Amino acid sequence: MTLPAFTKHQFAFTAHLRDPKKNAIPEGIEDRRMAIYRDLLYNNIESFIASGFPVLREIYDDKNWHRMVRDFFARHRSRSPYFLEITQEFIDYLQNERLPDENDPAGLPASLVELAHYEWVELALHVSDETISMENIDANGDLLARRPVFSPLAWPLVYQFPVHTMGPDKLPKEVPAQATYLVVYRNRNDEVHFLEINQVSARLISLLQENTSYTGLDAIKHISKEMQHPRPEVVKQGGLAALQELQQYGIVLGTEQKQA
Repeated sequence: MTLPAFTKHQFAFTAHLRDPKKNAIPEGIEDRRMAIYRDLLYNNIESFIASGFPVLREIYDDKNWHRMVRDFFARHRSRSPYFLEITQEFIDYLQNERLPDENDPAGLPASLVELAHYEWVELALHVSDETISMENIDANGDLLARRPVFSPLAWPLVYQFPVHTMGPDKLPKEVPAQATYLVVYRNRNDEVHFLEINQVSARLISLLQENTSYTGLDAIKHISKEMQHPRPEVVKQGGLAALQELQQYGIVLGTEQKQA
């Protein structure tokens, strides 16, 4: 199909904005005028990404940071027109399109991708439209006898790398022997925080979220059998302490209210 001249001109215009080194300015447009669009669009995108990934930005020097963002701007085809979702598109680019660069910081490439995801989670929770409702929830319910209810603004996460401690002077050179388990959550004051938990607590959360008929004790018994622990009472005490800690931080809201 032959494209109309105006459509061809639009494609040429946007192609130049995305990658001016590879795509010439369309005929009839002055470079001085085109530069306004080039700078405005790139600077807006770069500024939004830098503010969404402050630690990642700090890790990269200026030259290599702009090289990466320009590559994203040139090659990635975003599925969303919303500025708030640019960071999600950038994560997609890092995970599926970008190749490791010899000029990248001296850490494992996978650790930088995980760090970016962790920073995206913080932003996503901060702008989430989800709200915390205590309808049909007993804040003082028995966490063992009843089903614990989790905040919709609490996300359990597992990473290969300790993303919550990474920075310019602390980049992993090898994959740690133990994974990092976190719950990133937004509290009632709309502040985003994280809680580092252990593997057993992470399994407890997973079981309760996957099995909506489970009480707290059901999930703890499930874990005790998986571990083949010789002293189930110890697992019960540890599981209750973990649930109480999660409730203290507002990650567990309470228990499911019994219907009259």
